[in-house]
Amino acid sequence: MFELSEYIGIIAFAMSGFFVGVRNHLDFLGVLISTFLTALGGGIIRDVIVDRVPFTFSHTYPALIILSVMLLMIIFKFHKRDSIENKLLFIMSDSIGLVSFSISGAIIGIQASFNLTGIIAVAFITAVGGGIARDVIINEIPFVFKTGFYGTIAILIALSVYILHIYGYVNIFSTTILFVFFLSLRLLAFYRKWSIPLT
Repeated sequence: MFELSEYIGIIAFAMSGFFVGVRNHLDFLGVLISTFLTALGGGIIRDVIVDRVPFTFSHTYPALIILSVMLLMIIFKFHKRDSIENKLLFIMSDSIGLVSFSISGAIIGIQASFNLTGIIAVAFITAVGGGIARDVIINEIPFVFKTGFYGTIAILIALSVYILHIYGYVNIFSTTILFVFFLSLRLLAFYRKWSIPLT
């Protein structure tokens, strides 16, 4: 269940990172770094926190997935398209990555015997850590700081997984329901422009 969420998140965030790199007119190396950071950065930080060898350092699939995604995006000339950030494919890939990594991060927090605070922190970092690192490197305000409901989704997912864990209902069926529900909520929040105002 963890690996399924992880792979889905890697594919989705690799696409998202590719789009962000292209939007900022980076060269091939820059797009490659943007893609790898977005897809793997949060997971690496998470694994360091829980004192385990980062998943991407002990498995070859993550790097192969990212390179395959980049190759397909280049073959189909997504780097030649204008205004891709607000297109459905970008929104879907970014939202799927957010939800998948939030779930996998929460599961890792539970396996590490963290309390609720730790589970929320690990889920949040897994989901947005790579994106924050990417945005800092390309000198942008991290996306998660500009839209209040983006990071909130990660927190709500972590809370939901924690409650399911308490009652012994963390399984492929329950996490699939969580995935569909929070993906729908994220898309609805984006198109309705929901946010959490400071005042």
